Amino acid sequence: MSEQSIVFDEWQNEDGTVIGSVHLNNPRALNSLSLEMIRMLTPKLNQWAEDSRVKAIWLDAEGDKAFCAGGDIVALYRSMTEPEAGAEGDAFFTEEYELDYLIHTYPKPIVCWGHGIVMGGGMGIMEGASHRIVTEGSKLAMPEITIGLYPDVAAGWFLNRAPGRTGLFLGLTGARINGADAVFTGLADRFIRHDLKSEVFASLKQQSWAGRDAHSVVSSVVRQFEARSTDALPASPVRDNFDEINRVTDGDSLEAVVDQLKELSGGDGWMAKATKALDSASPTSLALVWNHLARCRHDGLKEVLDKELILSKNCLRKGEFAEGIRALLIDKDLQPRWRYASLGEMDTQWIDDFFA
Repeated sequence: MSEQSIVFDEWQNEDGTVIGSVHLNNPRALNSLSLEMIRMLTPKLNQWAEDSRVKAIWLDAEGDKAFCAGGDIVALYRSMTEPEAGAEGDAFFTEEYELDYLIHTYPKPIVCWGHGIVMGGGMGIMEGASHRIVTEGSKLAMPEITIGLYPDVAAGWFLNRAPGRTGLFLGLTGARINGADAVFTGLADRFIRHDLKSEVFASLKQQSWAGRDAHSVVSSVVRQFEARSTDALPASPVRDNFDEINRVTDGDSLEAVVDQLKELSGGDGWMAKATKALDSASPTSLALVWNHLARCRHDGLKEVLDKELILSKNCLRKGEFAEGIRALLIDKDLQPRWRYASLGEMDTQWIDDFFA
């Protein structure tokens, strides 16, 4: 992996302080996160945390298609299918979650410009930032049900904090949401037009940072640009369908909820489109989503990430994740042979073992 897969810079502010810049720079892979990139980003963030000149971090990505479309799952596939690469998967999840925790608990403001596709591992990076910006081009999702995985990167923490049962809905369906949805569900903080990006950054550099609370400085700047962007704010289908989402995710069992969701997939409109992926979803993944969100509902961030590390390492070993990647990205036959064809056939011990 070229060192240019992430470009680091330090931008001088007018008062002599510094903004650290992180630019994901692998647009051909939709800026997907690799182990090498994680190993570049973590020490740089730790260095900047200790540097008194650095007042804030700016995090963005090359290209208009994606901020970060997820983790490097082709490399994870190799770790599951090639014995000599077996340790890489464990290292990836371990170090990715350490990075996610670092971002969530970072002592300085991190402004994440989440334009384009933000999925999986990209959500892990974005959700921890103190100032999560979405645009008219943002498309957020946790679509792991289609590859035999489950929403990780602290999703057990942030999906459980979404209003109503919208987090459960997004986890079970893998639905894509827009910038307005992201703000409504608490997955983003501000909606700002993408063409204002350079102005936002320039305004941050013009601020007087010395003696001021850095988080307040950033908030005062992005608030002004959010106010200039209201005309571009799209409708929020999640807000518009909030009552319906709560209705169809209300059930005494996973099977009942999935049946209610699937009833919508044959219709028209946003809810039908949002539930379409259930037709090809891994039943194992659906059970992992349901159980994981229930088991960590009252947990703190670190507890959630600790549980996800166990879950993800077991996903590397039990075959469903490898089969999902094979069908989608390796052989591309789109015909995954899931271990269980339906939730009704599933052995509960199979799911319990993922959490052990």
